[in-house]
Amino acid sequence: MEKNDLLAAHQRIQPYIHKTPVLTCRTIDDMAGAEVYFKCENFQKMGAFKMRGACNAILCLPQAARSKGVATHSSGNFAQALALAARLMGTKAFIVMPSNAPAVKKQAVLGYGGMVIDCEPTLQAREEMLHAVVAKTGATFVHPFNDDDVILGQSTAALELLEQAPSLDFIIAPVGGGGLLGGTALAAHYFSPRTVVIGAEPFGADDAWQSKQAGHIIPQTNPQTIADGLRTSLGEKTFPLIRDYVQEIIRVEEEEIVAAMRLLLERVKIVVEPSGGVSLAALLRSKDAFSGKKVGVILSGGNIDLKTLGTYFG
Repeated sequence: MEKNDLLAAHQRIQPYIHKTPVLTCRTIDDMAGAEVYFKCENFQKMGAFKMRGACNAILCLPQAARSKGVATHSSGNFAQALALAARLMGTKAFIVMPSNAPAVKKQAVLGYGGMVIDCEPTLQAREEMLHAVVAKTGATFVHPFNDDDVILGQSTAALELLEQAPSLDFIIAPVGGGGLLGGTALAAHYFSPRTVVIGAEPFGADDAWQSKQAGHIIPQTNPQTIADGLRTSLGEKTFPLIRDYVQEIIRVEEEEIVAAMRLLLERVKIVVEPSGGVSLAALLRSKDAFSGKKVGVILSGGNIDLKTLGTYFG
């Protein structure tokens, strides 16, 4: 993936996405001892950065393939993103979702016109059901993160951030499957080499931290975190980007994620889902490392079931 590929992806998806705002907060700056710039992908269409990758992946398909639809397996945000992107582009989306996926996300997929196929909540079940759906429909499988076109689409969030807040010393992004963090690292590498990219993930789902330490992928096993978007293992396309272009990964406790969500709600007046609060939690946990610096923080999404807010903040 070259510099021009990132620029082409950004140009390609422009008609279908929001250029999300960058917000600041003096109170959080004072708490962090840094200048903090929040890239608010919680304001993206369907509520998360994954709209970017879904749009780019569909737009890169030949028309003959696009006309047969797209398919994926996802527990949440990518399911919504692919369903909405497919509707905007006049094609079908077949979404395999585990039975324990958040109800609000399943309802959103249906609302966007996606066809939901339920399966048992295991990776094997998801993959087997997806294979059956693709065989039956002829739809093209679009992986939620382990796909070059998806990664290129996700890179555009950081590309915009670097335009909106130039001369950043750091960018912090959460990591689940690695599409956002890998894309962010690519954007910084090509367009702001002085900017250091940091990953953020929960202690209860720290396969990316383990993989980076080991130098090879260590699969996620039994992740325990409220950040449901970060329970996925890295892919063979995303791991090398993180290995080569991400300086480090900061792990955070569950209580720190909730505190970051509360802080953003109370001080910035915005709602983020747990995965979206992880980057700010990492900044505040390791604030000495960012003291006096300009730090971009990607708030990855805002798709949260309002019924659960009381369980976090009660």
